[in-house]
Amino acid sequence: MVGNNNRPTLINQNFADSHNDISMAPETNESHLLILEDDQGRKEFSLENSVYSIGRDRDCNIRLVSQFVSRRHATLVRLPRGQNTHSYYYRIVDGDAKGKPSANGLMINGRKIPAHDLKNEDEIVFGPQVRAIYYLLRNTQRSGQTDSSEYDITLINPGMTDDPEDMED
Repeated sequence: MVGNNNRPTLINQNFADSHNDISMAPETNESHLLILEDDQGRKEFSLENSVYSIGRDRDCNIRLVSQFVSRRHATLVRLPRGQNTHSYYYRIVDGDAKGKPSANGLMINGRKIPAHDLKNEDEIVFGPQVRAIYYLLRNTQRSGQTDSSEYDITLINPGMTDDPEDMED
């Protein structure tokens, strides 16, 4: 699938042929979120599929609206985390699934690199005023436990509840 070495080719042909697979993410207590800002404003993408194409092209799964990004600027690939089939991460790779790089590359956390295994709060810059932030949200609740906000009680000073008209003499 995807090599762990530092060679420029990070996705092989077998992977590129399977880029239309839009299988849902396995049952997990993780949520993967990409918050994107481009010329049209801010958009939120909940990541569940195994592969996403990112770019200016209308056929991209995540469309970037800017003249400064490539038609097929990057590819997001979901990979298993170790032997745990219910935990995974996303790798972002510059260019399309066939290995053709974008014109301007990717800046991830201030460094220009061809590929990166995304971690919580990583910043991806595709071009001027076009960026995304990746979030890995973990639901750590166990069944049988309750959320402490369920019991949040706001105490009000009784003097604050008087109607201002009643206070006039």
